[in-house]
This record gives sequence, structure tokens and C-alpha cells, in this order.
Amino acid sequence: MLICTNYYYTMQKKILITLPNNDFDTTEVAVPWKLFTQKKYEITFATPNGKRAYCDPKLLTGVIFGQLGAEKEAIKFYNELEQNEIFLNPIKYSDIIVTQYDLLVLPGGHAQGMKPYLESKILQEKILQFFELNKLVGSICHGCIVLARTINPSSGKSVIHHKKITGLTKILERIAYFLTFWKLGKYYRTYPTYVQDEVKRNLVDAQNFNTGGNQFKPYVCVDENLVTARWPKDAYLFAETLINKLEK
Repeated sequence: MLICTNYYYTMQKKILITLPNNDFDTTEVAVPWKLFTQKKYEITFATPNGKRAYCDPKLLTGVIFGQLGAEKEAIKFYNELEQNEIFLNPIKYSDIIVTQYDLLVLPGGHAQGMKPYLESKILQEKILQFFELNKLVGSICHGCIVLARTINPSSGKSVIHHKKITGLTKILERIAYFLTFWKLGKYYRTYPTYVQDEVKRNLVDAQNFNTGGNQFKPYVCVDENLVTARWPKDAYLFAETLINKLEK
């Protein structure tokens, strides 16, 4: 007699985190990474050239007078991340196979080293595929710029054209700039145009850019398979929201 036994198992979730080679935000990468690893998810990092990425060094020591840097716990997580072999050996954007992943995470950062990431046409092609396959996508802070610049060729519109979204708000970008411009110049202004303004221009309705009200209370915006957040103080809620979406 043949006895059949059913085996039940949970597929390991696979996450892709895309980074520039330099200047990404410490908290926006290290915190989600830590929470994802606690869930035993399989994580892959990708950079423009397949070489390891480095966070904005000012965020490790304090941007000005020891202030405005990453919190101690985020720095602790980043120090752990720097010992991680997967982080130290990323793949190239061009080698991303979208069908292999359940989630794409697009972190932010504001220093000039972010530009090759924010402007990458190859990365935008991969992002378009994530949207076409209706996969889960998360962005935080400047990550929304990459989404706004990803154009669907069939419509000529951004992939977020009909989405509700958030990202670095104009008020937060202004506060950081006005506090530091006398010392650091345009360090907090990646581009002449504010992040919020660029993203809003790509939306069917400018009101679909949600600022979240209280800028200092953690907030995320969820629109179906798109989860977005504004800045480092949203990082824990951002990661937890993505985990909840993945677990469903």
C-alpha cells in the first residue's frame, strides 16, 4: 500500500535592496536589513557596478556638531551589516532577475554620491518590471525619486502616476538645508528641485503625495503593493509594514 504524506513548508522570502556605491542613508538601510534578517529572509544587495556600498560617512559621526546623524542603534546595525558577506558582495543592477524576488526596497540618502543610483536607467528598467509583475515595492526618502523617474513606455507616464505615495517632504528637506547650509552648502539639496515637488509632478493628482501630517511621528503610505516612507525616523515602521505585507 502506498502511503502519501503531505509536507508543509514556508517559502523563504527573497528581498532585493538596491544601493548606490556611496552616500546611502545609514538608518534607511541598516534598520530594514536588521528586521528582515530577524525574519530569516534571504536578502540580496545590488549596486551600479557590483562593488560594495558605503553609507554617508557624516551620518556615522554627526552631520554638524555631532548632531543630525544616525541614532546609536542604527549605527550598531550598520556595523553588523559591514560584516555581512552578502552586503560586501552585491550584484550589479544589470544582473537583477526580477522574478527571483518578492520585494524591492529603494532606500534614500541626500549626498551627491546618491546620483548614480537616482539616475540609473538600468535600475529604472528593473523597477518597471517589478511593477509589471505586481510585486511588492518599498521606497523611503529619496527612493521615491527613482520611482518617479521610472517611465512606463506604454503610457509615457511614471509607474507611480496613479499611486498614492510619500517621500522626503519639502518641510523636512528645507529644515535640514537651512540648519546646515552655512557650513555644508548644498549637502542636503541633492537637486535644485525639492524631492516632493519632483514626485508630485509625476502624479495624476498632486494631492496623492501624502506628507503624513506630523513630520516627527512615524508614518508610511500604503497603496496596494507600494509602501513608501519619508525619512529615517520612519524606518522601523517602514520595515515592519513591509514584513506584514510579505507575511500575508
